[in-house]
Order: sequence, then C-alpha cells, then structure tokens
Amino acid sequence: MAAGKDEIVRVAREVLAPLVQADGGDLYLVSVEETGVSLHVTGRFAGCPGNTLVRRRVFEPPLAAVVPGIILTLTSGPLIPVGAARLG
Repeated sequence: MAAGKDEIVRVAREVLAPLVQADGGDLYLVSVEETGVSLHVTGRFAGCPGNTLVRRRVFEPPLAAVVPGIILTLTSGPLIPVGAARLG
C-alpha cells in the first residue's frame, strides 16, 4: 500500500473509528485508493439523517488533512458490504 493509502487507513482506524464507536456504531473500510476511500457505518449510524453532516464535518476534515481533495464515499446500514474490514 502506498503512503497515501496508509495514511488514509491510519486516520480512519485511529481517529474516525473511535468516534463512531463512542457513539454506538462501527466503522468499516470498504475500499481505499490514493485519492479516495469508501467507508461504511453501522449501529446507531445506520439510516441516521445526520450522516451527511457527519461526513462533511467529522469524517472529511481529518482525511483531507492527509490527502487534500480526497473523495469520501460513506454508506450506512445493517448490511455490511462484501469484503469490508471492521476498523477499531
């Protein structure tokens, strides 16, 4: 994995996953590329109407700090995407 991917995974694991878990959910890494990441949230986040705000205000800033212009795809729900890995 290249440095950009390593940093994306590190931020997702060390910064975002604990925040999601503290609020009663779990964070999964679906896929990661040099300029983008796909994450999935479960638990209390599944179907939460505030997910758009959380994505913009909580998830994107720390990811953009390590990869400016990163594209974040955030899905939610009880069905975990095939191949997704739980973070945290």
